[in-house]
Order: sequence, then structure tokens, then C-alpha cells
Amino acid sequence: MIIREAKIEDAAHMAKVMKDAEASGFMLFSPGERKMAPEQMGKLIEMLKSKVKSAIFVAQHDDEVVGYLIVQGDQPSRIAHRAYIVIGIVSSFRGKGIGKALFQHAEEWAKGQGIHRLELTVIKHNEAAFNLYKKMGYEVEGTKRDSLLVDGSYVDEYYMAKLI
Repeated sequence: MIIREAKIEDAAHMAKVMKDAEASGFMLFSPGERKMAPEQMGKLIEMLKSKVKSAIFVAQHDDEVVGYLIVQGDQPSRIAHRAYIVIGIVSSFRGKGIGKALFQHAEEWAKGQGIHRLELTVIKHNEAAFNLYKKMGYEVEGTKRDSLLVDGSYVDEYYMAKLI
């Protein structure tokens, strides 16, 4: 497995990975709600490459992209030390160390960018993701009560962060 920065050529594979990750029901978008075409994914890759302290990393197995991790930073000086993370892994590759490898790679990259704080949110009942984030050193800083409306019910999210 290789962890590397995403390239435009990865757009079609990444759109498939995103669709598969969102099918889990644990992401911001409901299964099938977002129609991410390869062209749109290519634009996202290019946009994040042009932003300061932002990147998309992919996990590549053989010739296939099986996971991604987006790091999105910001520019105002008071928040330039932090970045928000979104991760997605193809269902058939979960539990095989890909998330851990993506986090480790992103953290090393973030240190080189002067990022001191990494943040993310996770649906409270997504135990597998929550356990991965805890294992990677993320701590719960709060609960976003009734943060999402999922299948007609409000669900909480944990707000988590790690200082690096």
C-alpha cells in the first residue's frame, strides 16, 4: 500500500471511494445524496492543491485508490495553525490499517506545514471510526447535540481534535 498526495488522474477512483464511504451512512452526506462526478472531484483536488495548508492524500493498493484523507486548512492568522480532516475508506478495505496509515502520513505532512491542531467530527454511534480516532490520539472536546438529521432522527456528533 502506498500513501501519497492525490493527483488529477485519481479523480474517477476517488469519486467511487467517496460514494462507497458515504454508503456507510456515517458521513455528512446521506447514501446516494451527493453525486460526485470525476470532473467535480478533479476540481476539488485542484482547489485544495492551490490552498495553503490543505491537501488530499490517497491510499493506493495495487493500481486502485482505496481510501482518502482530506486536510483543509485556513488562512486567517488566528486559525492558520489548525486544519479540519475528512477521511473515507472503501468498505472492503476497512480494518486493515489504511486509516492509521493515512492519519500518520497526514500528521507528518501537517507538521511540515506548521499545523499544530487537527480537528474532525464523528457521528456518536460510529464506533469503528471513533475507536480509530482515539487510537490515533484524538480526544473528544465536546458533543454537537442533534447535529445531524439521519433517517428522521437527530443524532449527536463528537467534536474531536489532536494537538501535534
